[in-house]
Amino acid sequence: MRPLDGITVVTLEHAVAAPLATRQLADLGARVIKIERPGQGDFARAYDTRVDGMSSYFVWINRSKESITLDLKKPEAVEVLQKLVGKADVLVQNLSPGAAARLGLSAQALRPAHPGLIVCDISGYGSDGPYSNKKAYDILIQAEAGLLSVTGSPEEPARTGFSAADVAAGSYAYSNILAALLLRMRTGQGSHIDLSMLEALGEWMSNPLYYSYKGNTPPPRAAASHPSIYPYGPFRTGDGKTVILGVQNEREWALFCSDVLQQPQLALDPRFASNVERNAHRGALREIIEDTFAPLSAAQVIERLDRAKIGNARMNTMNEVWEHPQLKARDRWTEVDSPVGAIPALKPPGVNDGFDYRVDAIPALGQHTHAILQELGYTGDAIAALREAQAI
Repeated sequence: MRPLDGITVVTLEHAVAAPLATRQLADLGARVIKIERPGQGDFARAYDTRVDGMSSYFVWINRSKESITLDLKKPEAVEVLQKLVGKADVLVQNLSPGAAARLGLSAQALRPAHPGLIVCDISGYGSDGPYSNKKAYDILIQAEAGLLSVTGSPEEPARTGFSAADVAAGSYAYSNILAALLLRMRTGQGSHIDLSMLEALGEWMSNPLYYSYKGNTPPPRAAASHPSIYPYGPFRTGDGKTVILGVQNEREWALFCSDVLQQPQLALDPRFASNVERNAHRGALREIIEDTFAPLSAAQVIERLDRAKIGNARMNTMNEVWEHPQLKARDRWTEVDSPVGAIPALKPPGVNDGFDYRVDAIPALGQHTHAILQELGYTGDAIAALREAQAI
C-alpha cells in the first residue's frame, strides 16, 4: 500500500511547476489524469529532444500519469472534464490567469457540488494584487524574487542552472496538497490552495532577505563562492581540476591550516583570525590556498580534506553524476517505461521502509483518452462523435 493509493488527481498543467507537484503525488500512489491539448499536448513535450527524441523536461516530471486529450474550446470536451472533476479528490491547474475560472473550474464555482475537492491553483504572482495578470516564466520570477541579484559573478548576474522558481512552486504545491488531504481526513472539507511562484521562491530567498534586513548591504554575487563565509567554494588544483571545499568554524579553520595547507602558523595570522577577517582578506587567502594546491592533483587535495574532516566535493559534470558512485551504492537508479522504450530514472528522494514509490510509464500524448472515456460511461459511438467534433 502506498500513502495516496485511491486518490485521484485531475490536472490541467503544462511546463514545470504543476507537473512536478503532480508527479510527486503519483510517486506516492495517486492516480494522476493529465489533460492535454489534442495535437500538441503539454508544450514541455517540445522543449527539446534530448531523451531519445523526447523532451528532458517532460520525461523528468510526467511519469506515472495518464494522458487524455481534450480541446477545452469545445463544449463537449468541457463536459468530459466536468465529469472527471466529479470523480477527483484533487484538481491542479497552472493555466494562464483566469482560464480555469472561465471553464467553470474555480474553487468557488466547484465547491457547492464538490465540497471535498481540493483545488490547487498555481500561478506566477497569485490570484490578486497588481501583478496577478502578468506573465510569469521561471527567469522572470528569479528576477522578481531577487535571486538574480545574488547569483552569478560580480560582473554579471546568472540564472540558476535549473528552473528554481518552478521547482520551488511545484514543491510547495505538493506539500500544500498533502496538508489539504490530511485536513480533509479530519474535517471532510476540501481546500482552495492559491500558490504563487513568487511567494515560493521568496521563501527560499529568506536568508539573503534577512541578511539585507533594514537596508543592510545585500550579499554580493560571489560566483560559486559563499558571499560571507571563507574559504567556502571552488579552488583550482594542479591537474587543472576544481575542488569545492567549505570551512565552517574556527576549529575547522585550524585543521585546514595544519592538515590541508600544512601551514599551522596561518591559523594565527591576524588577517585570517576569524571568518569576518578571512572574508575581508579573501583575495590573499585564495592565493595562499591555490599556491598550496598547485603541485597537487584534485585527488590528493580531497584526500587531505577527507583526512582532516573538512567538507569537500568534486565539481562533477552531468556525465559524472550519471555515474556517481554514491547513487549507485544506494541503488537510487531504476527504469521507467516510455513511448520510446525503457529509460533510466532516479527514484524519488527518501528511502521509506513502509512502501515502494510508484515509477510507471511516461504517457504518449492522449494514450489513455479512449480508456478514460469508457470509464466515464462513453460508448464507442459517443467517443467516435467526440473525435468527429475534434473535442478529443
